[in-house]
Amino acid sequence: MYVAVLQKEDEIEVIVSISDGLSTVSEKVRILVTDANDESPEFINTPYIVQVPENSPSGSSIFKIEAVDRDTGSGGSITYFLQNIHANKFTIDRHSGVLRIKSGVTLDYEKSRTHFVVAVAKDGGGKLRGDNKVFSATTTVTVNVEDVQDTPPMFIGTPYYGYVYEDTLAGSEVLTVVALDGDRGKPNSIHYCIVNGSEGSFEISNTTGAISVIKSPNQLKKEVYELRVQASEVSPEGDISAYAFATVTIRVVDLNNHPPTFHGESGPQNRFELTMYEHPPEGEILRGLKITVNDSDQGANAKFNLRLVGPGGIFRVVPQTVLNEAQVTIIVENSAAIDYEKYKVLTFKLLAIEVNTPEKFSSTADVAIRLLDTNDNVPKFSSDYYIARIPENSPGGSNVVAVTATDPDSGLWGEVKYSIYGTGADLFLIHPSTDVNDHSPEFNENIQEKTMIIGSPVKIEAIDQDAEEPNNIVDYSIMQADPANVFDIDQSTGEIKLKSYIRSLDIIHNITKNKDCIWSLVVQAKDRGSPSFSTTAVLKIDITEETLHKGPMAAFLMQTKDNPMKALGVLAGVMGIMVLITIMISTAMFWRNKRSNKIMPVRRIIKKRQTQQSRTVRMEWLKFKRPSNAAEKFVVEDDAKSLQNENSNNNVQAAPVPPAAPLPPPPPALAASGNTAVWRVPTVSGSLTPKFINKQLKKRGHNSAHNALVSELKMKFEKRNAAMGEPHI
Repeated sequence: MYVAVLQKEDEIEVIVSISDGLSTVSEKVRILVTDANDESPEFINTPYIVQVPENSPSGSSIFKIEAVDRDTGSGGSITYFLQNIHANKFTIDRHSGVLRIKSGVTLDYEKSRTHFVVAVAKDGGGKLRGDNKVFSATTTVTVNVEDVQDTPPMFIGTPYYGYVYEDTLAGSEVLTVVALDGDRGKPNSIHYCIVNGSEGSFEISNTTGAISVIKSPNQLKKEVYELRVQASEVSPEGDISAYAFATVTIRVVDLNNHPPTFHGESGPQNRFELTMYEHPPEGEILRGLKITVNDSDQGANAKFNLRLVGPGGIFRVVPQTVLNEAQVTIIVENSAAIDYEKYKVLTFKLLAIEVNTPEKFSSTADVAIRLLDTNDNVPKFSSDYYIARIPENSPGGSNVVAVTATDPDSGLWGEVKYSIYGTGADLFLIHPSTDVNDHSPEFNENIQEKTMIIGSPVKIEAIDQDAEEPNNIVDYSIMQADPANVFDIDQSTGEIKLKSYIRSLDIIHNITKNKDCIWSLVVQAKDRGSPSFSTTAVLKIDITEETLHKGPMAAFLMQTKDNPMKALGVLAGVMGIMVLITIMISTAMFWRNKRSNKIMPVRRIIKKRQTQQSRTVRMEWLKFKRPSNAAEKFVVEDDAKSLQNENSNNNVQAAPVPPAAPLPPPPPALAASGNTAVWRVPTVSGSLTPKFINKQLKKRGHNSAHNALVSELKMKFEKRNAAMGEPHI
């Protein structure tokens, strides 16, 4: 089967051919195509910017927007509406798209110069792939409000004060008044004039507002002049449209003998404070500062400059030059720099310094501007993205990942609340805040016993496992005490001490009849979270006076008084160590005595025989005593000199290698009868170290009795060894 398609706008012709290999049959089929709603409305001739005079009447049409939709039928029909209709000052015709000022609403250039209106165009909907679809589009209409002359002029820096000194020349400028058109968009020029109060002594510049004295000071008949000055708006056509009045007070004073002085509402003042919100609009006057500066001198001596000393470019002061007296006005220049997150308090010095005087008198006043926070920052996460991996079999409630966002704003504006959304968000739960107070403080023991020495505190401590402050900050308090009004507790540290009047046990015995001085307290530990959690513990305190005994043993006994088992354990350990040392010493003595069960030292000294004469051995390292038992028959004679070698390095020389000896005979049989005297080999008690006799020692004479005893003992040994077949020494 073959299909050929021909398309013509809203219809399609299809030729269907069927063949069995021999013959072919064709048929033309016509398919009608209907429109689907697959196009969205589109605004034309954008962007939309409208200029509207502020005196436009309510309900008047100001603009028409237009959108097109290329679909047919209901999908191509368009209706219009505005977003945030209740907050808008405008309304729109849903069919024509004509934008109007709401009924009963007026525009004001001085309050809001620009409005942004979001308009929506929506089609009538239609079928698209079997579903009913409605498409829409949005656009923003910028409405700029044009200023019109509807606000009178206003004077800046009122009230005005000026001074004429006794040495002021005629024609000198006294002060300048300044007025501005209240319509800042298209301001008119200002024309100044003195209405009354001059009495021919002062004049004012029509264009600058500078007031000058036209007489010499000695011709001025009054000490104080009050001038009524008028500021009028003059239109480009020359018509006076509006005007305002101000009073200027001029005093006639004498020579320069006063510095500039700052005044507040209650008199002279050198510090001014103001509280305001951050980011005020640029050009705004800090009206909360009521500052007046004046110089009581006259003429040029009262002319001084004003300036702000501090962070530059944030504020400016008006006027910058003052003659005699002026109201100080501080105006915002840089709104972005007035940031609560950077400065909690902005501090400036207001400096007034005379200009044309040799003395250059000056004065300063501190200006402190305390900022209030506004919600001008958005929360920011510590990372642009987080990656978490968890096993697929993780139980519900398992921690996945911790995210952190901060907002530098203060108070509720700086509190960050968390939520999650998106694909799979229904499988997870996030705490709305970073730190949840879900732990209560815990004492290590609910019932504790401590010993308090009068004059020294005891401490109790509880731990809160929460991660952040204030949830983990613990405060302590005494809930109950027996007796009461005896103890004080430090709220932060948990240190407990006696009242200051309790200085001895005698005072305590006067308070209670309990002679053992063990008192009980119920101490509460409470965290600062919201909601707050608390727990209590019972503390038993044994009160005693400081002992007169000093030293480590006394300190140890005092420390272990609360825990006698600890003292018993230490005592048992000391006794065990002493027993172990005794056993080790006894064992060493036993094995040494067992190895020396013959009458010979640990290391034998054998002298090489020079001739066949009878051998004699010098045994001056043995010294006989009258023994009390068999083990004390030999005592080592320590001769320090015998331990020294020729190099005096205290190293022991190696003994000469003895000749090979025959195997020792079997030990003699012990007699069975206890009455028969048996000759036993005495053992040597102590450490036997052979001493090598120095050559100098050989030259010394020995006591004849000592030598005789040694010779006699040697002869007995040789006879016995000869009878038993043992080698000679």
